[in-house]
Formats: sequence, structure tokens, C-alpha cells
Amino acid sequence: MNELELTGRARTHIVDLLEPQCSLHYEAVAALLAMRDAAALEGIDLRPCSSFRDFQAQMTIWNLKWAGERPLYDRQGRRLERSKLSDSDAVQAILCWSALPGGSRHHWGTDLDLLDAAAIPAGYKVELLPSEYSRDGIFGKLTAWLDANMHRFGFFRPYQSDRGGVSPEPWHVSYAPVSLPALESLSLSLLRHVLEGSDIAGKPHVLGRLPEIYTRYLLSIDSPAPST
Repeated sequence: MNELELTGRARTHIVDLLEPQCSLHYEAVAALLAMRDAAALEGIDLRPCSSFRDFQAQMTIWNLKWAGERPLYDRQGRRLERSKLSDSDAVQAILCWSALPGGSRHHWGTDLDLLDAAAIPAGYKVELLPSEYSRDGIFGKLTAWLDANMHRFGFFRPYQSDRGGVSPEPWHVSYAPVSLPALESLSLSLLRHVLEGSDIAGKPHVLGRLPEIYTRYLLSIDSPAPST
């Protein structure tokens, strides 16, 4: 991927699918469709609820959370009040669950947030919280199936465990053959250049801590299984 694609400022690497409705890196399409077909044999309607997201969309999420117009959660998934947080703490809270614009893995079209549409009760609003993907949660069956099978299709969970950066996200999977080289290509200097020219809220706080954020929230991920 080139610098524009890596940072979500272009979508020349992206293919739009109608079923399931999502946007992916062209090299990840066949793998997702094969994994979806395999899951269907077990009664799982595997669907992405989030796939490719461009720079502007990611910045909108960030800025709304900064302004307190979208919910903020702590590492345990408990709701936080933006008005009670310092600006520095707000940066920390946003990064627990949302990436910096320019630094989101969703820019690459390799990363997906997955759910099982067959398991959603009528009227239920999915929140993408760890409790929903626990053994007893509504997506517990999906979690177990992904644990056993996703590596066969090239996928892994970059946020499987708590490494002190992004909170564990059992719904988030990544297509390793493309996302691993992408992460190696996304440099700190490129990310700084993109953010300096952006309208990201809290820019001074973000740029002042960017080396830490880059190391802790972008580079610190779980590795794929050897067979992936």
C-alpha cells in the first residue's frame, strides 16, 4: 500500500461487497467469503459490522468522542463522563477503543469487526462490548468458532490480550498477509505528518504524546498463530 492508502486518505486498494455488505482490501475478499461459508455450516451468520474506514470517518469518531457526543468507556467497558476527564485522560480513554485517524487498522481494509447476525435477539442493539463475546454472551458461539477456525483463513485477533494499549476486542479480526506488512510500513514520521495537517480535536495533546501512542497503541499487538 502507498502512503495515502496506509493512512486512510485513499481507497484505491478497496473492494465494496454487497453480500455481506462491507468494504475490504482486494486481497482479503476471498478469505473472508471462505470463512463466512465455513461459519454458515455451523449456523453462524458471520457479518462485518465495520470494515474499511477512511481518514475522515475515523476523525469524525475521534472528534465526537473528544466533544463528549459519543460514549467513552474505560478498559473494563464502563461508561465515562467526558466532562469529568482532563484532556490528557480523554486522549487515553478514546484510544482504549478507537484508533487515531491515520493510525487505524481499518484504513487498510484488512480489519473487521465481526458479529453473528443469527444470534441477535429481536430489538437488541449490539454495543461491541467484551461481555457480548464472552462464553455466556450472545456472541459466545462466534467467539469459540473464531478461536478454532479463523487462522485457517489467514485471520487473527490483534487485540486478543491486554497489552496495556488498546483494550481487548474479541470482535476485531485482521487479515495477516496484508495487515502485517502494512503495520511495518506505517512509520511514526508519516503518522505525524498526516496529523499535523488535520483537524483532529486535541491535536496538541495527541502530537505531544505521539511516540508513546505509536508504540503503545499501534505497534503493541498480539501476533498471529504460526499457522496463520
